[in-house]
Amino acid sequence: MKEAARRCILRAATAADREAIAAVWHASASLPDVGPPAMPTLRELRQRLDAELAAGWAVTVAVQDGAVVGFVALKPAECILAELFVRPDAIGGGLGQALLDHAKQAMPDGFTLYTRPANVRACRFYERAGLSFLRYGTHPRTGEPTVYYHWKGR
Repeated sequence: MKEAARRCILRAATAADREAIAAVWHASASLPDVGPPAMPTLRELRQRLDAELAAGWAVTVAVQDGAVVGFVALKPAECILAELFVRPDAIGGGLGQALLDHAKQAMPDGFTLYTRPANVRACRFYERAGLSFLRYGTHPRTGEPTVYYHWKGR
């Protein structure tokens, strides 16, 4: 495990974390080839976060030195990993792997996720972590190309 991940605490998100979660989401999804071509504003992502939490997202945050540096959003009833983002300055420190490992523990029978094919870093990350290519498709909101991955479970 990398040093950054060792210094990180994973815990269930609270209402007090919502601004920080939206900020991590916006900063990371704004990186080239990560988020949609028409990137939502921070306010729009914050509103979506509220709506998704009300609809059943289970969110776990990665906290380092008292700050939220990453999060994973799960839809356990549907076996879907909905979002996994790490603050740009923390990418490569093992936090993404820690959050993905949490998703595997939370959904031990397996799950699916999707990302943009242009997000080569994410595709490689998921493939190295043992997820299998499932299919190409379109994003349910934007219609943009997506690549679906599956983790079979234990």
